Amino acid sequence: MHIMVTNDDGIHAPGILALAEALGELGTVTVVAPDRERSAVGHSLTLHSPLRVFELRPGFYAVDGTPTDCVNMGIHSLLPHRPDLVVSGINHGANLGDDVTYSGTVAAAMEANLMGIPAIAVSLATLERTGHFDAAAGVALGIARQVAANGLPADTFLNVNIPNRPAGEMQPTLITRQGKRAFAGTIVDKTDPRGRKYYWIGSEAPAFNDDEGTDIHAVNRGHVSITPLHLDLTNYESMKVLSRWSL
Repeated sequence: MHIMVTNDDGIHAPGILALAEALGELGTVTVVAPDRERSAVGHSLTLHSPLRVFELRPGFYAVDGTPTDCVNMGIHSLLPHRPDLVVSGINHGANLGDDVTYSGTVAAAMEANLMGIPAIAVSLATLERTGHFDAAAGVALGIARQVAANGLPADTFLNVNIPNRPAGEMQPTLITRQGKRAFAGTIVDKTDPRGRKYYWIGSEAPAFNDDEGTDIHAVNRGHVSITPLHLDLTNYESMKVLSRWSL
């Protein structure tokens, strides 16, 4: 197999290094990742400036762009073969519920899915400086084996969230649906020593609805969560309502 690994924490992050090493059991791994942290950039492309690529060592490429840029660069320029699988992660922090729309980690898997390549986004549910990345990499390897053996349904990629526990302390893996975030005001405004206002967005930890069957509920109880995602954002029930409008 030819596997491309990327992330949004940057090419030097511990999660991507653990992931690349573990996936080496499945085949040839090429890492194409941002040269620095690009968290919460979503599904963005760099269109108004050129991209630069630095080969740090054989098979490890740093790109001064977003995770979506990295997937495009890897598939269309850097890899000698079209990859059989793209795995994005291991993200330092969970990507649960509505937060998947912000995540560069999830967006990288989404971009690979758009190009017809099986893809997995992997996140470790911790905000601590250190985490059980080796255990999470073992989980990712097991899921990648299943994707390699069975493929994925059409128009589907996987969002995997792993509790920050040693391998022996994780609960069984669950297939989940995307949960919901309980949104609240998170902008903090302050004044600098020169009297100028500045603002922090997202300075408070987000709250999530702990509904049974969701990715949030599963991870909160120590389960590995696998959520199948796709890109059709159409609200089909709303189509029925809107069709009754006098347009």
